[in-house]
Amino acid sequence: MKTTLALLAASCLLSFSPCVEAENNITIGVIQYDLSDIDKSFQDLRNQGFGSCEINYGANKLTKAFAEEVKAASQKYNIKVTTLVGVPGKNNTWNFTKGPSTIGLVPEEGRAEKIQKYHEMIDFCAWAGIPAMHSHFGFIPEDCASTQYKDFIRVMQDLANYAKERGVMIYFETGQETPITLIRAIKDIGTGNVFVNCDLANLLMYGKANSLDAVKLFGPLIKEFHAKDGKYPDPNNPYELGAEVPIPTGDVNFPAVIQELKRQGYEGAITIECELNGARHDYVVETRKYLQELLDKE
Repeated sequence: MKTTLALLAASCLLSFSPCVEAENNITIGVIQYDLSDIDKSFQDLRNQGFGSCEINYGANKLTKAFAEEVKAASQKYNIKVTTLVGVPGKNNTWNFTKGPSTIGLVPEEGRAEKIQKYHEMIDFCAWAGIPAMHSHFGFIPEDCASTQYKDFIRVMQDLANYAKERGVMIYFETGQETPITLIRAIKDIGTGNVFVNCDLANLLMYGKANSLDAVKLFGPLIKEFHAKDGKYPDPNNPYELGAEVPIPTGDVNFPAVIQELKRQGYEGAITIECELNGARHDYVVETRKYLQELLDKE
């Protein structure tokens, strides 16, 4: 999610081997960052065998003209854009000490500017025919009777209704709260267009849940899925997130998780998120192959 890794993630799209989409209608995709040549980007995805992608808002102008380009390229190359992803905010800090006061819409500071950016993202989704916008919306308070929690729910209701009026869904990317806390918040928001982008590595790295139990709890709320692996936080340094590691060397139980997704009838995308320092395109090629083998397994 971090914009400083955008160039790395974009480079992961080079020289992929083609893949075959699973018969169960689950597609494997990647996050697209720099779309300065959108026709070529989508053509490359098609040639490489991908069926879907997410678009990161950071390096792209969210104009109506660009939305038309996205729509045209998507239709031309049969690449489904599943979400527009981004985390607005100039001071986002990805740790346990400053994260709760800087990330998302839970903290009041900078909230108005973030909401404006979220509105722009939602408008862009409506123009481009992208079904959803997703983000980290903050460390949701576990005390549902607290003023902070109630204020956050009100803010999210306003944002979700803005999206609903435009035919757009909102996905919470998992990580910063337990599954039950997020499920409760979605129920309390109650607008009917709020779901989950399930990033199991984040849940581990934030120390909030193990992978298989989370998928079982979220169930049909899962509309998007990130393929990323990680470790629990180091108990000797409880101020920092756990480490991201290459798939399948972390604590995400991908064989069991994908079997559970198939059992639930999940038909969305599994989107490879490439954030590892020093990661090369061959890592993403091998990850795609590994995930495809799990999808094809009876």
